[in-house]
Amino acid sequence: MTALLRAELIKLRTTRTFGALAGAAVATSVIIAGLVALLTEPTKDSVLVDVFASDTSSFFILILGVVGISGEWRHRTITSSLLAAPKRLRFLAAKTIAFATAGVVLSMITAIAVTVVGATVLFVRDLPIAEATDLAGQAGRNAVVAALLGAFGVTIGALLRNQIVAVVALLVGSFAVEPVIIALTPNVGRFGPLGALPAAAAGLPPEDVGMAGVELLGVAAAVLLMIVWIGMAFGGAATLLRRRDLE
Repeated sequence: MTALLRAELIKLRTTRTFGALAGAAVATSVIIAGLVALLTEPTKDSVLVDVFASDTSSFFILILGVVGISGEWRHRTITSSLLAAPKRLRFLAAKTIAFATAGVVLSMITAIAVTVVGATVLFVRDLPIAEATDLAGQAGRNAVVAALLGAFGVTIGALLRNQIVAVVALLVGSFAVEPVIIALTPNVGRFGPLGALPAAAAGLPPEDVGMAGVELLGVAAAVLLMIVWIGMAFGGAATLLRRRDLE
């Protein structure tokens, strides 16, 4: 299992898609944080969420997780991958853990960049900066969310297999389906794995993520439910992977 995980991490490190989307995650997060710090006047109570919670890495690692597993079929490398790792469950588990790990690393890099840029702009403008302990706590929660969504992306990609279909399904689910469910039945929508649960796990106020009036779960409960979502998707993906013809 260790060798499989190491191989998957090497794949990640040497893939141009991962580098491009990781760069986009850091760049967009820094731009958002910089603009908010520059154009608004956050208070001591709001600065943590307004500026330093700006982290898009979880969205990008979600997409990368889908691309990482579904690309095995798109580029016809799944056969060679499973010849090297004939135990399919271990292969899927290694891929899932690798993208969860990548999510943590990407989120921490993003947090450092956002903290440097946001704190610099706020310092120059003589505006309050969040406490170090609060910054560390937010960075930790963001990293957990990125890890969970990276793993979830892999399981969804393995379930659907077709790269375009999987990516489109996640985008539609994130920006159309879950927002509609939240608007119509917030008591159901708050259990969604693409919007409400990640926001709750990151400790974000519902009004700051477009969910005013929705009673989000606590951080621990949201993390546990995300793990349940991942477990269900992983179970379905593992079952299909065992049965599918690789060609």
